[in-house]
Amino acid sequence: MALFVNQLTHIDVTLWCAERGLVGCSWQVDALLEGALGEDGMLFDFGEVKPWIKRTLDSGLDHTLLVPANAPGISISECEEGLCIRTTTPYAMEVRGPAEAFSLLPWEAITLEQVASHLSGELTDQRPTNVDRVTLTLSDEAIDGAAYGYTHGLKRHQGNCQRIAHGHRSRLAIWQSGQRQPALEARWADWLDNRYLLEQADIQDQDDETLTCRYQAAQGEFLIRLPISRCAVLPGPTTVENIAIWLARSLARDTGQATRVQAFEGINKGAFAESAP
Repeated sequence: MALFVNQLTHIDVTLWCAERGLVGCSWQVDALLEGALGEDGMLFDFGEVKPWIKRTLDSGLDHTLLVPANAPGISISECEEGLCIRTTTPYAMEVRGPAEAFSLLPWEAITLEQVASHLSGELTDQRPTNVDRVTLTLSDEAIDGAAYGYTHGLKRHQGNCQRIAHGHRSRLAIWQSGQRQPALEARWADWLDNRYLLEQADIQDQDDETLTCRYQAAQGEFLIRLPISRCAVLPGPTTVENIAIWLARSLARDTGQATRVQAFEGINKGAFAESAP
């Protein structure tokens, strides 16, 4: 007997890729539970499936930096902040923060299939009485149009968004003169893809090549150092509201036209903003 729940929840993470660097991801989660019916005629109460699985994901790798510990150019050490992750390829980066901000995985690369298998095993180990096996399927949102992955941290957030290197894969929609602008959408999404978004006030140091961002949050102290060419600096916190405002103002200034932007933070949530030139 099998019970399924499609689109049960979403996972928002950043993964480190030896070819692309920081990659912001948002994955849809589908669940399949296999087992035997109980005396109540149910395998597992639908009302309990989502909170049980979501609790496990929220307390695990969701809103963390996924680090393939066996990848080339990766070094992991303890530091004053908790853990220090250093990379050499495709670019030099250093990230520091409390251990719970990172998911260290004993692989050479991060793939959807590996992550799904890893999470399925964790949930199966914690399964309720009637359940024999839990299988999760992870998938990217199907997006017909412009999309980009980004990484950031929100120091004022009281939840896990304060972690300095978590991310999202997001849609982008732009209107001018009441019409969608697919060429602008594609251009900006391409520029933003795989960038680190940070607040101007959090810059501790920078030179012609490197930028260091540091802040204190409720969970601890965080630092990230990476090439300035991989960064986008916003005047305020990198919330989706401020991302939408920043994009609308930038587009209105650059094109000389009133602009409306719909920015997403992962799947099915986001903000609208408008700006005049």
